[in-house]
Amino acid sequence: MSPQKKPTAAAMSSNILMEPIGRLMGLRYKSHPWHGIDIGANAPETVTCFIEVVPTDTIKYEIDKESGYLRIDRPQKYSNVVPSLYGFIPQTYCGVNVGKFCEDKTGKKDIKGDGDPLDICVLTEKDVMHGDIIAEVIPIGGFRMIDGNAADDKIISVLKGDVMYGGVTDVSELPELVLERLKHYFLTYKDMPGMSRESEITHVYNAQEAHEVIKLSMLDYEARFEKLRTALSTY
Repeated sequence: MSPQKKPTAAAMSSNILMEPIGRLMGLRYKSHPWHGIDIGANAPETVTCFIEVVPTDTIKYEIDKESGYLRIDRPQKYSNVVPSLYGFIPQTYCGVNVGKFCEDKTGKKDIKGDGDPLDICVLTEKDVMHGDIIAEVIPIGGFRMIDGNAADDKIISVLKGDVMYGGVTDVSELPELVLERLKHYFLTYKDMPGMSRESEITHVYNAQEAHEVIKLSMLDYEARFEKLRTALSTY
């Protein structure tokens, strides 16, 4: 992969929205889940994520990028419901770096990031009854998923402190059935009239590679939303 200009450690860990002006705004206004929630000081080893959908949902919800509220994306098809908590990692973006990394790993050409925050699955033994919440999680691997010509990685994580999954540090430690259920969902959840079915999972990767994907998505976020940070820093 060609060298990319990387922000300093301070820039990577800094969150302009958590500075005094951001905290004051947060007392009056709801923080935008994508931009206003801190990814966490220990990212990528531990990250904060925003949960959109839980296994009991028969409707797939998705963050509205402009307002920050959850909106109805579509009904889940038949019994095909997500087998884990599912959402995204704030302050990440799948852009040039994520797309290039996917190209390098797969040998495919013309792969772009899908233009969304980085998706994440969260494994836990507990029943979480609704989304629109944040959770601290530990990434343990991921699926290299390609949707059309777009990199659409799915990070796999465990809920920090979970009794059953909390000690898992890599996807290789998971029962094969857990991975197969997740794979099946992502390869069939768009199997509805009028939706693209050109999705594939080319690789299941380990925790170390998941950390690299998260770092690259953080770099893509810095590049994509540089103007947002600049505007906030002027106040």
